[in-house]
Amino acid sequence: MPNDCLFCKIATGTIPSRKAYEDELVLAFYDIAPAAPTHILVIPKEHIPSAAALSEEHAALLGRVFTVIGKLAEELGLNDGFRVVSNVGEAAGQSVPHLHFHLLAGRALSWPPG
Repeated sequence: MPNDCLFCKIATGTIPSRKAYEDELVLAFYDIAPAAPTHILVIPKEHIPSAAALSEEHAALLGRVFTVIGKLAEELGLNDGFRVVSNVGEAAGQSVPHLHFHLLAGRALSWPPG
């Protein structure tokens, strides 16, 4: 874990968050600057810089992340639909260099995104 990684600090509880879900591998918490009425960040607790750093060894972890996303969507009643986004690199809008997925719902989400 890099000492300066914001999401690693949230995952370890050093920095508090409003948790939506937590297990031994994954943490989901509400975004502090939501872009939609429902905006949850889902992260692996393991530090992975971005989706570009994923390898075959991460297959089970990535499966767990998406299982959690589906579980949250069901629990929150996101029946009208939701979007899952992972930005890779600063030019794509990744502001924290730790793999994370945005779960967005509760409003019309246009396509293509900005």
